[in-house]
Amino acid sequence: MAPGTRRILFLVALVVVYLVGFVPNFLKLRDQTAQRDKAEQALGSTRLVKDLGSAAIDARRGQYEPARLEASAFFTAARVEIDQGSKSALTQQQRDALGPLLAPRDEVITLLARSDPASADRLSNLYVAVRKILGI
Repeated sequence: MAPGTRRILFLVALVVVYLVGFVPNFLKLRDQTAQRDKAEQALGSTRLVKDLGSAAIDARRGQYEPARLEASAFFTAARVEIDQGSKSALTQQQRDALGPLLAPRDEVITLLARSDPASADRLSNLYVAVRKILGI
């Protein structure tokens, strides 16, 4: 066997050994990335519901300033999810259904800023609607 042929075989063997180690790690990484993306989607939906639920509970207890902050966090996060389009953790159907629920944002925030007890009912109704849309 010629020295040039031996070198080529040696290089081919090195490439094969590299690929034998690389391919399983690549496949494992791809699976873990898919699992992480699924978990992030679930977490995004859960955060929306958590913020809104906390706002409803705080408003019901008469703690309007924390409720206002939590409601504001919900409306902002929901708007971000809707604006992300296909990159959002929410499906297109969920984004389409959630959009109209964000319309009374200013009114709800104003009710909370004025410490109006009616805000608790508005937040509770919104909470139920959002949970239904997100399937949580």
